[in-house]
Amino acid sequence: MCGRYTVRSIQPVAELFGISLPPEFQPRYNVAPTQDVLVVRSASKEETNAARRGDLLRWGLVPSWADDPSMGNRMINARAETAATRPAFRDAMKRRRCLVPADGFYEWQKQEGSARKQPHLIRMADDRPFGFAGLWDTWRRGDEMLETFTILTTSPNELVAPIHDRMPVIVASQDFDRWLDPKVDAAGVADLLKPYPAEQMRAGPVGLGVNNPKNDDPSCVEAWK
Repeated sequence: MCGRYTVRSIQPVAELFGISLPPEFQPRYNVAPTQDVLVVRSASKEETNAARRGDLLRWGLVPSWADDPSMGNRMINARAETAATRPAFRDAMKRRRCLVPADGFYEWQKQEGSARKQPHLIRMADDRPFGFAGLWDTWRRGDEMLETFTILTTSPNELVAPIHDRMPVIVASQDFDRWLDPKVDAAGVADLLKPYPAEQMRAGPVGLGVNNPKNDDPSCVEAWK
């Protein structure tokens, strides 16, 4: 799964995704579910001259048909293998795909003989930002409206496998347009739902401070000593 991640850079993110950043966007070192975070979506010509737009959406997808928006608390991830068929995700998989900017994500590794799990930070070898494959939806009831998203996960690559049995789907930059295009159906992006090449990534243990979502500062990414 993907339950925490980082998006520490500002200008590199804007340049990679070709977006104007919302004024509320700030560097994050410990993004957690139910928080409002940066998501990139396809923009219509009526909205902007740009092909993409950056917005702040709540992490934890609430389907448009949900009776209770708290359902989103359980929908922070969607399995890539079943997203096209599960009722909560299948419509979004067809036409409401998004990219979730990040420059690292955390996974917790079980420790032999201990109940404690060791957090690891996984990122690109050159520490550049990248985009998770995401899905978004809009929930409305009366005057209340929520825009929410989930992150797709897949089997781990060789780097992540010793740490955790799942990893987020990472979309290569050359595939951004295809992933975001609502005219491309779920079958047209199925080949993108795969583990990212391990040789282009690195991982290392970090301190236990990241376990608390209230901690959101550079100390979260410091190497475990």
